[in-house]
Amino acid sequence: MLTIKTRLGKLFAVLAVSVLLAAASLGAKKYIEIQKELLIAKEALKIQKINAKTLNFTKLFIEEVLKAKTEIDFETRLKLENTVRGIDDEEILKQWNEFLNSKTESEAQDRVKNLLDLLIGKISI
Repeated sequence: MLTIKTRLGKLFAVLAVSVLLAAASLGAKKYIEIQKELLIAKEALKIQKINAKTLNFTKLFIEEVLKAKTEIDFETRLKLENTVRGIDDEEILKQWNEFLNSKTESEAQDRVKNLLDLLIGKISI
C-alpha cells in the first residue's frame, strides 16, 4: 500500500515533468518565432545594402558621367566599374557593359536611359 508521502512524491514528479515539458514547448515555440523574425531582418538588411550600393552607383554615375564637362579619366572609370560590380547584380552589370560598348552618341544616350531606368527599378522600398 502506498503511503501518502509516496503518492504526493509521484504526483509532484508528474506535475514537475508536466511543467518542464510545457516550459520547453513554449521555449521552442518562441525560439522558432525569433528565428523567423531574424530571417526577415536579415533579408531586409540585405535589401537595404543592395539599395545603398545601387543608389551610390547611380549618384556617382550622374555626378561623374552625366554632369562631366570633360572626358572621364581612368581613375573615375575604374571607380565606376568597381562600384557597379560591387552591386553584384548581373542585369545591372550587363546594362552597364552595353553602355560602355556604345558605338555612337545616340546609342550611348539610349543605353544611359536604359541603365538609369534599370537602376531605379532595382531599388526596393
